[in-house]
Amino acid sequence: MRKVYLFAASMLFVCALQAQTTIKPAIGLNFTDWSYNDADGDFKAKAGWQIGGSVAFGKKFYVEPGIFYVGKSTEFVESSNIPNPDEFKANLNGIRVPVAVGLNLLGNEKTMFGLRGFGGFSGFFVTSVSDDIEKDDVNTAQWGTFAGVGLDIWMIFLDMSYEWSLTNVQKDVSQIDLGKTRTFFINAGFRVKL
Repeated sequence: MRKVYLFAASMLFVCALQAQTTIKPAIGLNFTDWSYNDADGDFKAKAGWQIGGSVAFGKKFYVEPGIFYVGKSTEFVESSNIPNPDEFKANLNGIRVPVAVGLNLLGNEKTMFGLRGFGGFSGFFVTSVSDDIEKDDVNTAQWGTFAGVGLDIWMIFLDMSYEWSLTNVQKDVSQIDLGKTRTFFINAGFRVKL
């Protein structure tokens, strides 16, 4: 397995030397909910945030690894049929490492506007949680897949993507299964071409 990782890293490095490289610092918002849903209530997405950046290698086709510090927030609201409903807030903070493969659909490096489509896989590594949940109950490494679109206007970009978690939120699902996260990301930033 180490040889596969070493080979992949070597290929990425070789591609980076031959391709156009663009550094993309970014900030953004995210909206996360959990797939758990029953008659007693459900999770509602709340606004979260992220800050970080990525590096895109390529022109028409590109590979874009990134790293972001992310704060995800969601809230469980009991059904309105229950008197005095409880609310449960869940905040997860951590490091998100997305790796996207994309295609420039419209425009190129010489045009003022561009439209991109992309998708890929990501890892989210939980570093802290809110008081309403126990960190020991949460899977600290969560894996996901995502798809999105990006708009480039001169040196500015706007990326929107939707991520489906492949990992359950909590470790033990024998009592209650809170499900997986689903997150909508919006990132904006600058493109610095090297």
